[in-house]
Amino acid sequence: MVETERKLFREYELRLLRCSLPSDTRPSHYLPPSSPSSNKFDPFIDAVIRSIESGQYREVLSSDASRAVFKFADSVDANQFYAEVERSVESFLTCTGDDDALPKVILVVSIAIAALLAFVQCNMTGPIIELPPVPLHWEAIEGGVEWEAWAKHQLMSVGSELLGKFTNLQYIVFAKLLLMKTKDMLFGGITVDGVQSISWWLVRVLLLQQRMLSEHCSSLYDLLQVFKAESLLHFENLEKVASYWNDMVDEEEGLAIVSMLHLEAGLMEHAFGHVDSARKHFESAELAAGLKLSVTGVLGFRTIHQVEPKAQMMLVANRRSSNSFVASSLVSTSPQKEASSVQENLHENVHETSGTSDVLMTPRFLEDIGNNVHGMSVIQNGHAGSATLKAIQQAVVLAQCVIIEKSAVQEELQRWDIAPYIEAIDSQQSSSFAIRSFCDILRIRWESTRSRTKERSLLMMDKLVQGLFETYPEVIQRIRSCFGLYIPMVPALRKEYGELLVSHGLIGEAVKIFEELELWDNLIYCYRLLEKKAAAVELIKTQLCEMPNDPRLWCSLGDVTSNDACYQKALEVSNNRSARAKRSLARSAYNRGDYESSRILWESAMALNSLYPDGWFALGAAALKARDIEKALDGFTRAVQLDPENGEAWNNIACLHMIKKKSKEAVIAFKEALKFKRNSWQLWENYSHVATDVGNFAQAVDAIQMVHHSDSQASFEDAAAKTRETEHLMEVLGKILQQIVRSNTGADIWGLYARWHKIKGDLTMCSEALLKQVRSYQGSDLWKDADRFKKYACASLELCKVYTEISSSTGSSRVLQAAEMHLHNAVKQADIFSNTEEYKALQVCLDDVRMRRQANSVRTT
Repeated sequence: MVETERKLFREYELRLLRCSLPSDTRPSHYLPPSSPSSNKFDPFIDAVIRSIESGQYREVLSSDASRAVFKFADSVDANQFYAEVERSVESFLTCTGDDDALPKVILVVSIAIAALLAFVQCNMTGPIIELPPVPLHWEAIEGGVEWEAWAKHQLMSVGSELLGKFTNLQYIVFAKLLLMKTKDMLFGGITVDGVQSISWWLVRVLLLQQRMLSEHCSSLYDLLQVFKAESLLHFENLEKVASYWNDMVDEEEGLAIVSMLHLEAGLMEHAFGHVDSARKHFESAELAAGLKLSVTGVLGFRTIHQVEPKAQMMLVANRRSSNSFVASSLVSTSPQKEASSVQENLHENVHETSGTSDVLMTPRFLEDIGNNVHGMSVIQNGHAGSATLKAIQQAVVLAQCVIIEKSAVQEELQRWDIAPYIEAIDSQQSSSFAIRSFCDILRIRWESTRSRTKERSLLMMDKLVQGLFETYPEVIQRIRSCFGLYIPMVPALRKEYGELLVSHGLIGEAVKIFEELELWDNLIYCYRLLEKKAAAVELIKTQLCEMPNDPRLWCSLGDVTSNDACYQKALEVSNNRSARAKRSLARSAYNRGDYESSRILWESAMALNSLYPDGWFALGAAALKARDIEKALDGFTRAVQLDPENGEAWNNIACLHMIKKKSKEAVIAFKEALKFKRNSWQLWENYSHVATDVGNFAQAVDAIQMVHHSDSQASFEDAAAKTRETEHLMEVLGKILQQIVRSNTGADIWGLYARWHKIKGDLTMCSEALLKQVRSYQGSDLWKDADRFKKYACASLELCKVYTEISSSTGSSRVLQAAEMHLHNAVKQADIFSNTEEYKALQVCLDDVRMRRQANSVRTT
């Protein structure tokens, strides 16, 4: 292929990508698109891309270019239509030689992107418009509702229900089919030099599909991983971007492309709950955008009526300048020019509170400059002194909020951690529509939890939802940056609005929203709040008369009536593909004690959707009750793979390893479990046993101390509980010591074991343990080592004291005889140590034993 033509087609690819990038990333030396080449498809491609660049997506799908690709008669139903679409793509891409292959691929991809962006307009960014029911507008169809239902089932075939009622589902199905078919053709035989960005567009399509679903889908995740890896292979750094598009991009735009790709990759990982992977991609995006973000503390004012400044969090951006980073705050640092009071300065900007709260939208910070009121100056947010960020940098700032939302443990602290990032964007002079919308959503979520700003959050949400239907700004302005932000889909946003209305007590308004979105579970919840359960049942039955093949409705009816027959019907109408119905039947079987049936149903449900968060744990529990140890272990293991912080699952894994006599594996699992359940004395007790089994006695002792500590905190005022605690602790200690003496025959261990038996009142076992301790000290070196002799003497004295106690309680003279013989031999052989205190103590003890024997003899006679 001629180099100029190859460059032209790469330029087409870049123009398509630019439609979704921030407008301020376009290079300053940007030239109008090159003139089309002599290839017959170039006029089609150029016209299609110009329409996409102007936001005219529906015109693309009814254009001559689309008619050139899709040539088939009217279809009877959706199955036939999409079979014809797939056949047309394959025929179009393969019917001519290699010279036409690349422009044909570009044309098909462009049509797919137009369909995708049309769907995004109607289901994410707005302005929401009415589109023809089928992407190819000249195609006459009958029964549009049935076609939309077919598209819904296609999207739900991965094993999860839709989040709510979406519009124009045909468009995303159409876009996905075109991109996947083209990708398969490129992999299977068509040879072209370029179109590497198709993997990136596939990531966008598949991630949108995942975000439309109510649960994670493993098959989508696998595909996303493949296409994400391919995208990063081609565009993960500036060198690769510059190598692919050469002089068509400058450094600034190249870095923006890299940053956007990493943002989208991070959002993909975030969507599946992978916080660490998402954080790595966001860090790469931050670096590519030329930022280093940090939070610092500054004195300031958060309310209008606040008199004394308080510590506030402020976001600071270290921005790249040449090869170094220069720090600047993301709020203004310009002081007031007049020495007015702090109160007056705050009241000058009452509009910053949106009129419904005395809490400022962004706090006012103070800076010590030595020549203003009380030696301080008010720092105005949003004025010329604040650091200005480009759109891609603002997107990077908001991405940090996504990470904080997932990783923060306590919700109240989490919201305040997000605050400086939200306020930094609010202080910007200008932001794109998508960035402003996402920032407002984050603020609404934060302020809805605070009583002083709750009303403002509701008004902001109402305005945000109404903005979806307004004609300004235009769609092309709304689309920019939207893929690099976790903006909720329209049904998800309206659902959030409904839940916010419920929290304000406006249940009637929420009911209208939930009914319109077909969110039956939320609707049932509202009717229960209104004590109208019968109305909920009647509503679902009415909907079933209109949509008898909707498995969601049958499952919702089963939930509200607790009738397993409804779940069975849901399986029937879904061709056994409703994972929710199988999970509900599995729970029902478990509750009535049919654990084997529950296990089978959970296995079947997880085969449909292996990423359901609680499913693997439930499968493990059912298998454990059914006495299937291997299946239970597999279930709990899969549970911790999805959620490494599931302490209960780690505990169950450890206990199962204990049952299987695999102490090393049990120790590892218990360590993980104890990270999340440190106050469970049962866990510490089990851990002490397995630590002993593997010979880690120090950890075993630490575990015993933790058992004691946990019990003490639970019952420190209960004397009876204290007694039970001591008894339990002694039992645990005895079990550990018994395990230790089986593997370790050291003298100290025998001494501890003897003391335990003595505390328990078993003097016979105590004497046997002490005798073994004494024998452990014996040997040829005993009479040459003074320290060893002292230990031997102390153990001998303890042994003989126990013998004496046994004799006193039982009247046995045999134990006294044994004590006398032992002491006599010890004294006889220890002449070399006759000057020591231990030797003298042995002699005293020997005399005492002899006197006791004589006294016993007198009593006997």
